[in-house]
Amino acid sequence: MQGKIIKGIAGFYYVHVKCSQAPGKIYECKARGIFRKDNRKPLVGDDVELAVIDEKKATGSIEQLLPRKSELIRPAVANVDQALVIFAITKPQPNFNLLDRFLIMMERQDLPCMICFNKMDIDEDGIGERYRGIYESCGYRTLLVSAKEKQHMDLLREFLNGKTTTVAGPSGVGKSSIINCLQAQVQMQTGKISEKIDRGKHTTRHSELIAISDDTYILDTPGFSSLGLFEMTAEDLGKYYPEFISHEKNCKFAGCAHINEPVCGVKEAVAEGKITQIRYENYKLLYEELKAAGSRK
Repeated sequence: MQGKIIKGIAGFYYVHVKCSQAPGKIYECKARGIFRKDNRKPLVGDDVELAVIDEKKATGSIEQLLPRKSELIRPAVANVDQALVIFAITKPQPNFNLLDRFLIMMERQDLPCMICFNKMDIDEDGIGERYRGIYESCGYRTLLVSAKEKQHMDLLREFLNGKTTTVAGPSGVGKSSIINCLQAQVQMQTGKISEKIDRGKHTTRHSELIAISDDTYILDTPGFSSLGLFEMTAEDLGKYYPEFISHEKNCKFAGCAHINEPVCGVKEAVAEGKITQIRYENYKLLYEELKAAGSRK
């Protein structure tokens, strides 16, 4: 019997079986010791072969890990097709530096990415449209939704259909509420915004794949309040800003950092409004952060 690992806790793996023998059933499994011997660890998202131990209790043993088509380091998960990055339009206000860090992380792992801005139901000033314009101009598909009013959930389902999607974003932006709108089987715990600090309480404690349909999964991960990029260099940073690429041919110097160089196509594009100022300012902040981190090594 084949299935997909949707959750792993304390050495137990929960496997969602799609085949006709037990459609949609979840088995609690232990992994065979041979995996430890071979230094292989099952990951959430792995497709596996399992042997049923007790059908009534829905317990089994993972006998084989099937080949992975992809593997992410953060979050540690296998066979993900794409990413959905969720931020709120307001309450809490979006931290664009953090959003750009998420996008860089997804670009580095070569994952197609969609940005979802939630809480359009309380966007009285229509600021969400401005945010959408910023990121669509960078080449990212961007969607405004309301989990509370269930607005544009059909468009979100279209994006997710037939894929395994990792969901990323800070706490308090409505990730769990959106996931609850998309499916009824697993209701994620939601947390209220702390008025004192204007950010969400952490509600997701572990990575979990949730089946929306037989071939559509979403991976909810614990919320992040910060995200370090110290495993990369300052010189590499520009490669993960897709809107820079078409303008770099106008840079005078090879390996231009787009900071202090006198003739720079990227800086010219910023001055002409072809690259948004907010993205460029975050680029400069991250560049200096990585440069400082490199000098300490």
